[in-house]
Amino acid sequence: MGKLGLRTKTDYREHEVADPRSGAIASGKTGPSGLRSKAPVFALGSARSGTTLLYHMLLSAGGFAVLRSETHVFNVLEPTYGDLSVSKNREKWVEAWLNTRMFKISGLDKDEIRARIMAECKNGGDFLRIFMGELARKQGVERWAECTPDHLLYIDRIKQTIPDALIIHIIRDGRDVALSLDKQKWIRPLPGDGKKHLEVAALYWEWVVQRGREAGSKLGADYCEVSFEDLVHDPRPVLAKLSRFIEQDLNYDRIQEAAIGSVAEPNTSFEKGSEPGGFNPVARWKEGLSPEQTSAMDALIGNTLRELGYPTGELESPTAKRPGLTWLRNRYRSYFDLKLWVKNETRIGKLLVNKELSWL
Repeated sequence: MGKLGLRTKTDYREHEVADPRSGAIASGKTGPSGLRSKAPVFALGSARSGTTLLYHMLLSAGGFAVLRSETHVFNVLEPTYGDLSVSKNREKWVEAWLNTRMFKISGLDKDEIRARIMAECKNGGDFLRIFMGELARKQGVERWAECTPDHLLYIDRIKQTIPDALIIHIIRDGRDVALSLDKQKWIRPLPGDGKKHLEVAALYWEWVVQRGREAGSKLGADYCEVSFEDLVHDPRPVLAKLSRFIEQDLNYDRIQEAAIGSVAEPNTSFEKGSEPGGFNPVARWKEGLSPEQTSAMDALIGNTLRELGYPTGELESPTAKRPGLTWLRNRYRSYFDLKLWVKNETRIGKLLVNKELSWL
């Protein structure tokens, strides 16, 4: 088994894990939609951790509705439009969403889907069931998957509104994630910390991953973790475990033949063809980080890296000897928590959200 292999729990609904190390799961029902083999699957993880690759592998395996788009239902649409049981909120939501690329590429009938959402949708989970269910019906398949990375922060909400959802959490070395996040300027430091951009990106990775693992640990057999590095370097065993987890065959040869999206064309933030021996997204940090930056990463996120099975240069994170890094770590973890709370729980947060959704 690779770094973190597959983790499952055993206390949800009618399922039992026959072997937690292998991910083998007994057949049966998993929620109100019926069979586990038809349950929706969420491929989640920190941004730049391989969620798109995993999602496109699922689509390439067949049996899933094909929508090459992140939906941003729980991290953008619900915080923006609020309680969808209120008809005026629901109407604003659907009218904005009908103008997005996500809807336009679906090929669904505008009037029919609007009527269903207005009649049946009370929350984001209802919306996904209606929209993705209609897409699956149109494409002649029985299930669907979703891959918005930030939905890792909304696992509780996903399970509250879609009780039979199966959660796959893909985890990548935080040092490689930090390099990629920084290259795309996704996570920016607060004023005064401009030279700490890599460290802040690494702290964001750790914060997201830890929140996802904490929420996932409560889901019993409906949550599992896989290693991005294992999926890239030795995909067949990972896909076999996921096949048992979702009760659907994820045949590697079929995936390679269909090769949807990033299965054929890697979704990389680094220049293609720039690496000796071809494309290799694993352990870029060994070349991309200076010794000083590597040491800072060990101090900031080393405990989490080691917990997940990634090697570090330190046996323990020496933040106690580096008070500046301790302060940085505490400051940003509090900042990330506060920002998420303001966004989801306060009126100010809703006013600050950009309600123009054409980018979706």
